[in-house]
Amino acid sequence: MRLAVTGASGFCGAAVARLAVAHGHDVLCLGRRPGPVGRHVGWDAARELPDLTGADAVVHLAAAVGDPRPGRRAEAAFRAVNVDGTARLLRALDGRPLVWVSSASVYRPGPYPAPVHEDHPADGQRGVYGRTKAAGERLALAAGAVALRPRAVYGDGDRHLLPRLRRVVRGGRAWLPGPDVGMSLTAVENLAEACLAAVGWPGGAYNIADERPYRRDEVFARALRVPVRHVPAGPVRALAAVSPTVTRYAVDQLTDGMVLRLDRARSLGYRPARTLADYLV
Repeated sequence: MRLAVTGASGFCGAAVARLAVAHGHDVLCLGRRPGPVGRHVGWDAARELPDLTGADAVVHLAAAVGDPRPGRRAEAAFRAVNVDGTARLLRALDGRPLVWVSSASVYRPGPYPAPVHEDHPADGQRGVYGRTKAAGERLALAAGAVALRPRAVYGDGDRHLLPRLRRVVRGGRAWLPGPDVGMSLTAVENLAEACLAAVGWPGGAYNIADERPYRRDEVFARALRVPVRHVPAGPVRALAAVSPTVTRYAVDQLTDGMVLRLDRARSLGYRPARTLADYLV
């Protein structure tokens, strides 16, 4: 098929575009910059309707990402892409299948005493990213799209997760708030495989992650190659309320213990093959 991939110049979008070509598909890369393969079609998600001429299906990964401090400017910038950009895409879709790449950040903040199913409430987000992704996802789901919810995507070319992990290192140690917890992570190849498979899935939300969850402390120790030390979570949360660099959302990611249930995707054949160990050899 001819697959339109939005945000194909980004970390996740590039992985999807490359895999689509490897599977024999023609690829249209929609975005402000060209993707790594296929034909570039210019699109500013914050301003324009996309040109989907010739596309059989769409995988939407264009998004405003990050963890900015709260404020009207950040809210408006993220909403322009994650919400209004989704509305523009839906107006141009014209019946094509849509895979809308969401995020586990849409879930109500934890802590999570049990693995999180897709029916867990998607409200109360503390950050502008999760809040606007949830709003855009609601539009996509109402239009019958497939929404994939990965958590903490990592892999070659990652410009977000590993730099965030490094921020906790001081004096050759990783200082982590609260006790060790379980957490789901998603290899970018596992997400890319899901994106292509999901073109044929029924509309709805699906958690996407590696086959098994990880232990937080082990992830930090192995990825950063430093010993882990614990600090009380309460003072770190208090710091997040006033710090220009530490946010409550960032603290939540380290303390809430989010493990995703994958039953719904597995029932349709999702079998993630890559693990963090593949990157730590």
